[in-house]
Amino acid sequence: METQPLRKMSIGKPGWAALCLLGVCLAAARPVMAGAPVRDEPIQPLPSRHEQDERKVALGRMLFHDKRLSKDDSLSCAGCHPLAKGGMDGKARSAGVGGAEGTINAPTVYNAGLLLAQFWDGRAQDLEEQINGPIKNPLEMATTWEAIIPKLELDPEYVRRFGELYASRVTAEAARDAIACFERSLITADSPFDRWLRGDETALGAAEKEGYALFKSYGCVACHQGANAGGNMFQRMGAMGDYFADRKTGLTPADQGRFNFTGREEDRYYFKVPSLRLAALTAPYFHDASVDNLPDAIRVMARYQLGREINDAHVEKIAAFLKALPGKHQELSQ
Repeated sequence: METQPLRKMSIGKPGWAALCLLGVCLAAARPVMAGAPVRDEPIQPLPSRHEQDERKVALGRMLFHDKRLSKDDSLSCAGCHPLAKGGMDGKARSAGVGGAEGTINAPTVYNAGLLLAQFWDGRAQDLEEQINGPIKNPLEMATTWEAIIPKLELDPEYVRRFGELYASRVTAEAARDAIACFERSLITADSPFDRWLRGDETALGAAEKEGYALFKSYGCVACHQGANAGGNMFQRMGAMGDYFADRKTGLTPADQGRFNFTGREEDRYYFKVPSLRLAALTAPYFHDASVDNLPDAIRVMARYQLGREINDAHVEKIAAFLKALPGKHQELSQ
């Protein structure tokens, strides 16, 4: 399905311009909560529950774990996004059909339904559209829906479920809808930080609270805010320094970022700001997987996105705060 390019939501200098836009971003990102008052903070709690049809979620779970969605029946969506391990495989580049190596670091699938767009470059507007990407990518599942559907139609359980839920045969549109429903159910609610936001003073220790205060004062929150602690804008990788030159590994096509999708020069090196909700569980970091540990990721972001150096004591406290962001889900092990 062809789509129009998304409206550009990026800013030039995150330390200042992003803060000017903060109120606008938060208004769109905060979910409506019932019950106890929520602290007025730039990061807000994740929804405590999803609103998907549980029958579609169950069907989507089946499809998400079904290797028949790949060319040679060797790889499922869960192959690159194992749910017990944070929703990503921990590899710099995921392996596709036949051992083909991908070109970019696979992000977590948890909380993906709350992002403004899908993929690092934001080329898919929603989860339904995103699902087509790995299915058709020759370096990933390397197939087509035309090849997948006949295989699924041989399974009586699929035939029954699609008939009951969609009043149709097995179709690509219905399969995408079910998988998207399942992925939207993957919300990691009730983190220690969320409990603190809702008024539980005991949910965070002193180090986590100090880390959050530092996270705000250094300016990290300019881009990482809203319910997902990110994922609601695009930003230039190296806004305050030449990240790619200093990396010293040469540019790759993936490094072009959003430019690969829009073709606009002003989008070169721009990427969707990732959610930090599971950052503590999902190393390696960044689109290029160039950093394999959380403290160094904090240092790199401070240097190249904020133009600041952070001392080790502060890095440790910010890391403690980030470790309080992962919440709970029945599929997730911690």
